[in-house]
Amino acid sequence: MGLLAVLSIVPFIPFLLVYFIHFYFQRDKKAAIKLAMDVTTLFLILSVSALFNNVFNSGFGLYLIVLILLIVGGLIGGAQNRLKGKVDAKRLFRAVWRLAFAGTGIAYIILFLISFITYLAAA
Repeated sequence: MGLLAVLSIVPFIPFLLVYFIHFYFQRDKKAAIKLAMDVTTLFLILSVSALFNNVFNSGFGLYLIVLILLIVGGLIGGAQNRLKGKVDAKRLFRAVWRLAFAGTGIAYIILFLISFITYLAAA
């Protein structure tokens, strides 16, 4: 099994690796957490899409996540445009990416538990 597969299956490992490496060199907890969240989001997206496909016997997991991220980006961008009269693309992307971390983190836990329970029930 490749390194990418392992990091995608267990997405908290990249979080811990990035956090401790960044904190070791920079000694800034807040920056280490932010960087760890940003890196882990990609692994969470891959993992949640695979879990979704497994639990629901589907091939739509990644497309659903991308669709949700695009909708959230449109809503946040629309709100930025209404409030400030312009869209700050960097802040928009960062907000969507951090929300993706939170959403996929919760989805990972829920889908992992569902998958684990169905595996135990089938055994």
